[in-house]
Amino acid sequence: MLTLIRGGEVFGPEPLGPKDVLVAGGLIEAIRAPGRLETGGLEAEVVDAAGRIVVPGLIDPHVHILGGGGEGGPATRAPEIRVEDIVASGVTSVIGCLGTDGITRHMTSLLAKARALDAEGVSTFIFSGSYDIPVRTLTGSVRSDLVLIDKVLGAGEIAVSDHRSSQPTFDEIARLAAECRVGGLLGGKAGVLHLHLGDGSRGLDLLFRLIRETEIPVTQVIPTHISRNLRLFEQGLAWAAAGGAIDITVGPDPVPSDPDVGFEDVLAAFERRGLPLSRITASSDGNGSMPVFDADGRLVRLTIATQKDLLRKLREIVQKGLAPLETAVRLFSTNAADFYKLVRKGRVEAGRDADLLILDRELRPVDVFARGRRMMAAGRLLARGTFSE
Repeated sequence: MLTLIRGGEVFGPEPLGPKDVLVAGGLIEAIRAPGRLETGGLEAEVVDAAGRIVVPGLIDPHVHILGGGGEGGPATRAPEIRVEDIVASGVTSVIGCLGTDGITRHMTSLLAKARALDAEGVSTFIFSGSYDIPVRTLTGSVRSDLVLIDKVLGAGEIAVSDHRSSQPTFDEIARLAAECRVGGLLGGKAGVLHLHLGDGSRGLDLLFRLIRETEIPVTQVIPTHISRNLRLFEQGLAWAAAGGAIDITVGPDPVPSDPDVGFEDVLAAFERRGLPLSRITASSDGNGSMPVFDADGRLVRLTIATQKDLLRKLREIVQKGLAPLETAVRLFSTNAADFYKLVRKGRVEAGRDADLLILDRELRPVDVFARGRRMMAAGRLLARGTFSE
């Protein structure tokens, strides 16, 4: 079955103007000026995208697909994510991870959940590990996971500078980064070490030591939750200035009492310092818990992160004139595809996966295609999990 998307204004992420897009076999087969594509007499589903905007599906590089949380006991374990929630957020690819709880949630379950979501229509990848070192793996080591398990892209989210971490030493972090580096080379993957950053005073100290004292490239490690407070964010800016990338958790907008740095302020800081926005990835921490602890380390509040914040924030930064749409697309899709070496993702381009998001002029989702499969049509969700009613 062919799909012909007619007349949408394509941002691939570069602005290409109105185009027809032909989808076949889960891939983008061709992109041409309107009226220039033919299906050779083959039956095709035609989608009228005139007056709409066509962009790559969003990529969320940090999602608790099994659910996160548990810091307040078993009753506070967050639920597994559903394919409906992913698609409704305009997301077509996710990287799943474990978090604080590597005891009641396991790598085998993480892999199984990733494969389930894949069967239900979205593209999935995973990290080996949880907050702890030694790292929980599928095959006995991060290196062999990267080589032998197709969906593993690296190790994460390993916690540092956090009271919930295993308090890893510099040598442990250096060895793990080396495992990711060599495993990535052997497996033909990014081999990323994805580090959770807490509010601890050490911040990114271990990362700066890593690039000073070892041969590990700065691009092998990406810290996440880097905008959780201004001091940590300033270190993140220094990391980006050294050539590294940072992952920004796009969650609820901070209120005056919150220490978080808003996404708009992140973009402004990069502009002031002349740093390339290609060194930012944006993630939701979807279905992860958002715990708040008091000064004595007691849990006082717990909410759940949602992927809906990604498309909301994309829309806001464009509508407020903080970034053109092509830049926003890079921040929420293309940058992650490039950083994690997802070579068939993140662009509207012939030969790429047909992960496409069709937006109205207010940047609200109208249609979603994941590997050519129509998951949303005219604003109506078609995606259904295996056990959804």
